[in-house]
Amino acid sequence: MKVFIIGGGASGMVSAIKIHDQNHEVTILEKQPKLGKKLLTTGNGHCNYWNDIQNLNKYHSTNIELFKDLFIKQKDEVLKFFDSLGIVPKIKNGYYYPFSNQATSILNTLMAKIEEKNIKVICNEQVTKIKKNDNKFIITTNNHEYICDKVVISTGSLAGIKDEYLGYQFAQDFNHHIIKPEPSLVALVGNDSYYNHWDGTRCEAKVSLISNNKLIKEELGEVQFTNYGISGICIFNLSTYFNEVNNFTIKINFVPWYKENNFKEWLNNQTNKLPNYSLKQILEGFLNYKIVNLIFKLLKISENAKWKDINQDKLIAYLTSFPFKPIKTKDFINAQTTKGGIPLSEINMQTMESKIVKGLYFTGEILDVNGDCGGYNLGFAWMSAFQIKINN
Repeated sequence: MKVFIIGGGASGMVSAIKIHDQNHEVTILEKQPKLGKKLLTTGNGHCNYWNDIQNLNKYHSTNIELFKDLFIKQKDEVLKFFDSLGIVPKIKNGYYYPFSNQATSILNTLMAKIEEKNIKVICNEQVTKIKKNDNKFIITTNNHEYICDKVVISTGSLAGIKDEYLGYQFAQDFNHHIIKPEPSLVALVGNDSYYNHWDGTRCEAKVSLISNNKLIKEELGEVQFTNYGISGICIFNLSTYFNEVNNFTIKINFVPWYKENNFKEWLNNQTNKLPNYSLKQILEGFLNYKIVNLIFKLLKISENAKWKDINQDKLIAYLTSFPFKPIKTKDFINAQTTKGGIPLSEINMQTMESKIVKGLYFTGEILDVNGDCGGYNLGFAWMSAFQIKINN
């Protein structure tokens, strides 16, 4: 059986290996000059390829229950697979990286396995159209026309794409629906005028997603403050819910290290302990000076004010639940992944074959599954590729 895979990214490469093991002739068509270009950028070039904490709430889909069987079946196979490739993991807080700390280790071992199995790879080959005639697929590219028995579309998503993306169009040409794609794991943009005061600042904080006074999700981590809004891994994980909840608001707690409920009392004790210090000097003992200056500006607190001189409750509110109201996310080019895509209800999740077109398969980000930061999107890429079963 002759199988063509469209896209030589993470799921495409693993799909090729797994399909070859099912005794099929496999060819990868990749529009880039080399395989795995996006893989090299994951984890800031270190390739966070897995995470020890595996549960369904780390993944998102409009049909998450349909992902459940695949998740349960394949999640334990990932580490076995990379061990079989010779990858030695470096594990930090449950995050898996190659011990070299280089994404090239993952890519090179996958390419070595592809070469070992004599899987054909054709790069610089932009697929422009796929159609089916009787029981054969005809693939048209910028250079050639190919005929094969089965097609696997592993084109990824719109995230990080600078040039033309046709993956969703290929699916729609075969009458698949597309759940509206949106940027995910992406920075949030606001429209307040004060962002230049905190631009370039980073600090550890607890961030809470609030919708209509209800807590949706909390994250703890480094927040990056920019001239357009806020960024950082913890913000990325909350961005997944943008457009899903009403009145999307972020509350920032600048003192996550204080675990009690009486921070006002603690700050009062600090001022008593340091009676000659201004309030600004006390706050700079635990908070970046740019954030302190901004809060003083917003609350109209004078530079040399003492604790007793100000509205203490307003200051505590800004320190523990500073409000940020985004108006949008950054664009796809800045996103790590994409929400939406082909509904799982249109896919046989036991084989990854289309329920609409026999012999057509999908893996990876083109499907309506996206994960949190921490190796989960690559995790889905591997798991969906493992699940492919090509029947004669």
